[in-house]
Amino acid sequence: MTTTLTAADAAPTGLETSGASGASGRRPRRRRGSSASDPVGGVGASILLWGYAVLALAPLVIMVLNSFRTNADFITNPLGLPTSPTVAAYKEAWTVGSFGTYFVNSLAVTAGAVAISTAVSTMAAYGLARSRARIFRWIESLFLSGLMLPIHLAILPVFFLFDGFGLIDSRLGLALMYAAAGVPFSIFVLTTFFRQLPEELEEAAVLDGASPWQTFWRIMVPMVRPALATVAVFRFVPIWNDFLYPLVLLRSESKYTLPVGLTNFFGENATNYSALFAGLVITTIPLIVLFLFATKQIVAGLTAGMSK
Repeated sequence: MTTTLTAADAAPTGLETSGASGASGRRPRRRRGSSASDPVGGVGASILLWGYAVLALAPLVIMVLNSFRTNADFITNPLGLPTSPTVAAYKEAWTVGSFGTYFVNSLAVTAGAVAISTAVSTMAAYGLARSRARIFRWIESLFLSGLMLPIHLAILPVFFLFDGFGLIDSRLGLALMYAAAGVPFSIFVLTTFFRQLPEELEEAAVLDGASPWQTFWRIMVPMVRPALATVAVFRFVPIWNDFLYPLVLLRSESKYTLPVGLTNFFGENATNYSALFAGLVITTIPLIVLFLFATKQIVAGLTAGMSK
């Protein structure tokens, strides 16, 4: 009896046999959206991106290469490569073309405007993000309404306002104008970041004896550092490249910024191509360096809050 039961238990039933054979014969289905089933799309996208990168970098490479050529070499062979690279064009642009002065002016105006705008906007955004009264919602809407007005449409009111305050031909006045123009965008970005931070952080800081200023400066500001970097970069680039306001508000050549100085230099040295390319490189280098060092912070700032 024991042997018979053991044999019966060991023998698989027909249902179990068919189930086992069916399970072993099944194959996992492939998903249609997998990358392995669509290699053409990935290759095509890569080709398009690399093509765009080449088209975007080609003018920069040509500009840098031509800046190391002599003017005689450029006139003889406009499309050639530098046979004997030299930095004489940079020396001429920096000294004779006064690009050293223009560079310092642009750096002072841009850095000052970005610093003032970021500091004011950070404090205002924190207050607006943590306030619950309805009047602060109206104040925030008033700030954001500044995004609807392009800065260059206010050139005449700004000119007459600065003329009344005696700020014409003043680098400080130009920096203040740029700082005020950047407040709406900065508040728009920073308010969103501050609202994503939990209020328990501030409550814990109060329990530890921190003052409101210490809570803001030592806890909240470091947590929105990616947003601060994003705001700074997005304000630095248009101020550095702006041409209209320095042209209208500045009168002395010694106070010109790089875009105005470059235009002035081009009018006086229209045939000095190597020096012109050197001036373009001097104007472009700070932007390239800024993006190279701030790319990580920019991406972090732009993608924050997109994933849980």
